[in-house]
Amino acid sequence: MIVFAREINDPLASLAKKLDAEVAKNKSTKALVLLMTDSDGAEKQLKEFAEKNDIKKVNFGVDNPQGPPAWKIAKDADVTVVFYKGHKFAANHAFKKGEFSDKAVETVMGSLPKIVASN
Repeated sequence: MIVFAREINDPLASLAKKLDAEVAKNKSTKALVLLMTDSDGAEKQLKEFAEKNDIKKVNFGVDNPQGPPAWKIAKDADVTVVFYKGHKFAANHAFKKGEFSDKAVETVMGSLPKIVASN
């Protein structure tokens, strides 16, 4: 699964922690949080974010504000979560500014059992 995020916030921390626990429990599951920004110091910010939230199994990276061109991330989406099985798309959740909340995190996590069940 890949989480494309335009900013670091509390709901992202909540999602990353839950994904970290899932990856720790299910070794075949992988997770990446990709911060889409051209801000200086983004790598350092992500490292501090992971340390502060004790996230060890989720990988982090930085890409430009539009994200990887091939993924065609919606310009108005603050957070996009993509689930895949093998090399096939399995589910997608996109949240506009102000929509990514604890409730959205639960929605995303609700998709996870269907994705990891047959991994």
